[in-house]
Formats: sequence, C-alpha cells, structure tokens
Amino acid sequence: MTVYARIGNLSEGGLFLRTSTPLERGSRTVVRFGDTNIEATAQVVWARSNEGAEGPPGMGLMFVDIDDNRLQQIRRLVEVEQSAAKNGKNGS
Repeated sequence: MTVYARIGNLSEGGLFLRTSTPLERGSRTVVRFGDTNIEATAQVVWARSNEGAEGPPGMGLMFVDIDDNRLQQIRRLVEVEQSAAKNGKNGS
C-alpha cells in the first residue's frame, strides 16, 4: 500500500506524518522522501486518527535498522528543510 502524506516534523530519529489514515502502532513501513532517492524503514510509535487538542491526525514514526550512510542522508535532508524554513520556504 502506498500512502502519500505531508511531513509535519522531521528529525534524524524519525518524523510525524499528517494523514487521516494512520497505520497501527507497532507497524513497520518504508518511508520515501519525495523526489530524493532517500528511503528508510520506520516503525509507528504512536497514531492519532482524529483532529484534537494534541494536534492534527497522523502518526509518529521512528527510524529503525538504519545504517550510517542512510543516517547521513537523512541528516542532510533535515538541514535542507531547516534552512528552507529559516528562509520562509516550505520544502516538505
């Protein structure tokens, strides 16, 4: 199954995906980042299916089984996103 979702938050440890159809807690998935060739395995650590006081619907994913090369790629992606945010551009 392919799910297209907007990244709400990205770090080298994981990410928050805004989606109205979150996966179940404990599920594993492969995350691919847009037009890049970066992909990583992640596990759902929490999910929220409804808009509420805690925030929008979505799921928190933690990267798992990640090698040093992939971690470096994600770190560079985080740096690019942070730079874009500082310059008023949203590249997510």
